[in-house]
Amino acid sequence: MDKQTTKHRPLTRNQKLVLLSSSLGFGLENMDVLFLSFTMSSIMASLNITAGAAGLIGTITNWGMLLGGVIFGMIGDRLGRVKTFTYTIFVFAIATALMSTAHSIHYIYFLRFIAGIGAGGEYGLGITLIAEAFPKKELGRMSSIASIGGQLGAVAAAILAAFVVPDLGWQALYLFGLIPIILVFFVRRHIKESKEFIEVKENREITVRQAIKQYMFADLKTSWTSLGLMIMTTVQIAGYFGLMNWLPSIMEQQSHLSVKGSSLWMIATIIGMSLGMMVFGTIFDKIGPRKSFAIFLFASAILVYSIALAHSTLVLLLIGAVVGFFANGMYGGYGAIVSRIYPTEVRSSANNIIVGVGRAIGGMSSLVIGLLMEHYSLIIVMLFLSVLYVISFCVMLTLPGLKKFN
Repeated sequence: MDKQTTKHRPLTRNQKLVLLSSSLGFGLENMDVLFLSFTMSSIMASLNITAGAAGLIGTITNWGMLLGGVIFGMIGDRLGRVKTFTYTIFVFAIATALMSTAHSIHYIYFLRFIAGIGAGGEYGLGITLIAEAFPKKELGRMSSIASIGGQLGAVAAAILAAFVVPDLGWQALYLFGLIPIILVFFVRRHIKESKEFIEVKENREITVRQAIKQYMFADLKTSWTSLGLMIMTTVQIAGYFGLMNWLPSIMEQQSHLSVKGSSLWMIATIIGMSLGMMVFGTIFDKIGPRKSFAIFLFASAILVYSIALAHSTLVLLLIGAVVGFFANGMYGGYGAIVSRIYPTEVRSSANNIIVGVGRAIGGMSSLVIGLLMEHYSLIIVMLFLSVLYVISFCVMLTLPGLKKFN
């Protein structure tokens, strides 16, 4: 009876505002980050740099995300989620807009690192706001809905790139990075700290750093749970950025698709991702994380090879949607797992540290794939990604922290 009541009860005004703010935050962050995907070829041409040097841009962005995740995650656990959430948005918005003035690869590296600091902090705070506004049994679905907001941001990036880049150049696209600043004013006005966090803050007896050690790395069991989740998020980010950052450029070279054509591929893939997220979030709450992750990881390891079979735009669109459904449908599940495993004292830190490590290491897939494409065929790139999904599957089965949910 309890379960049915929880399932069908209407959302409160605060829950709606939190979900909307987090979704917009993820969407605008993703829009800014994925501008790189649609300007990669143009940056390489205008600055006359190699694929490896271009791939390093995405990698450096993810290193910034790790640093920002740690810093802003701890600030969020100490001072509050709402204000810290707005600070992160401001940082990545300004740094992204400044890309419009970039004329050297080193300046681009610097700006993307700063943008990464802001984006890396934003994720864990948004997820934490959701975790403290909704019942635990709904976190799979709610975090997935918020992640769909991130995909809508990617669609916005694709549409803007299709019309801005050909006419105004790649630098003009980054001026749209100022849009997220509007969200700062909305969040400050309408979102309040949760009672759960206020109570913990008032009764805190240890520092955030001590709490991280106590809840994330106290013994072998908790340490392996934290490390294993880092490995899984590393694979998730490697697949996401590997597919999203490079495949549009690959398709332009191999299938002679225009920027608009590759944007169409991106949109089809994102539609698949969004449907996958809704399905994954629903089954996550019903059958638990182990079974839901097992289904999606196993399917991803097999289906990723199908991308090499695409020799026409239509087939590419269909394959992109199917692969996106499984490979990135599980993205929202990580925030749900972390928010359920770790307590309020370290919730934003845990989310940001775990996903930040995944981004920093997994983000190197942009560099690795760039180098692989210089020397090998597309099938080797797909083999690389497939092996990563198998590794994540094996790690997931061993995590102590996940077994209590099944």
